[in-house]
Amino acid sequence: MRQIINHFTDDDLYKFTMCCAVIDNFPRTYVRYKFIDRNHIVYPPGFADELRRQIAMLESVVITDDEVEFMQRRCYYIPAWFYTYLKGFRYDRRLVEVRQDAEGHLEIWFEGRWCETILLEVKVLAIVSELYYMMTGLDAAFDYDDFYARSWQKARRMLDAGCVFSDFGTRRRASFDAQDTAVRSMSDCAGSGSAGSGVFIGTSNVYLAMKYDLTPVGTMAHELVCAIAGMYGPQMANHIAMEVWANTYRGALGTFLYDTYGWRIFSLNFSEDYANMFKGLRVDSGDNYKELNLIIDKYRSLNIDPRDKRIVFSNGLDVDEAIAINRYAHGKCLPSFGIGTHFTNDFPGVRPLNIVIKLVEVKITESWPFYFHTCKLSEDEGKYTGDEATVRRFMEILHLR
Repeated sequence: MRQIINHFTDDDLYKFTMCCAVIDNFPRTYVRYKFIDRNHIVYPPGFADELRRQIAMLESVVITDDEVEFMQRRCYYIPAWFYTYLKGFRYDRRLVEVRQDAEGHLEIWFEGRWCETILLEVKVLAIVSELYYMMTGLDAAFDYDDFYARSWQKARRMLDAGCVFSDFGTRRRASFDAQDTAVRSMSDCAGSGSAGSGVFIGTSNVYLAMKYDLTPVGTMAHELVCAIAGMYGPQMANHIAMEVWANTYRGALGTFLYDTYGWRIFSLNFSEDYANMFKGLRVDSGDNYKELNLIIDKYRSLNIDPRDKRIVFSNGLDVDEAIAINRYAHGKCLPSFGIGTHFTNDFPGVRPLNIVIKLVEVKITESWPFYFHTCKLSEDEGKYTGDEATVRRFMEILHLR
């Protein structure tokens, strides 16, 4: 089959910004990631073999001078030394283990130095998603002309409603062409001059941002807080993560993803200095309206005007939900929206995969003889990750039950 990933920066920006922060703060840390299919899909026979072949082909994908130049120009906050690292970076198939059981269910594990494994997550998820549609033949029904038109209408509605939004859809896209088409369509719509007061900011996909001269969008992921919690405990993991982020980016990339262990424990760590430093927060689980009200109350308790803070909503949204939230949040904060699967995997009759890869074990350096288990306990119990014993232990530590 054709090679699915052909560009080094065909990846979400947050993987690069996270990689930089990891090298800067945890250069010797080792981790294990686990693939999770929440719908327990049965994959076609031979899927694991083809996935291994696609991962092996990543070893030929290297960053180009054009990609480096674009990132240096648009991602000014990333230190220059990191591009030297990326120029020498090579993917390594030996860091990934893929298995498919007799029933067709898929298992994927990554293990290795954190700064090397971190750049595999999004690419492997994108490969799994596109490969599934290829091997099942569902991709034959993809009508990209219709998809372009429907993407235009989505963008038009968002712009007319005054929404500030971006594409977050690399991980579970139907195909590279689907994301390319969606981003092109939305960029065309935003540039047509006939839309409303909203703003299409750009895309999380660095390559497509370069292709269409857009802004790459993204900051951090749950894995930073999860790894820190595994190494040092969850009580202060958010605080340490904010300290780490501030150490690397000095106030840039100031949107913090707070829900790794829920709002309550984060709010206890969210002191006035960090509330002032970070430009805003990202809502990725729970009830969007309830979460927004908790955020607003917290800012007010610190004598900070929430109307000056950017709140990014990214919890499995579609256009209707985003417009409703935007209407509710107007005048309360600066709302914006990162929309993924609804933008890049919305074909009639096609069910998007519900797949993630999560960091589940960590050790501080290679000299430690064992790993520490970690987990994620977001505001949605269905999004919990980690083995049952670890989830139970973390919940007890954090008095969540």
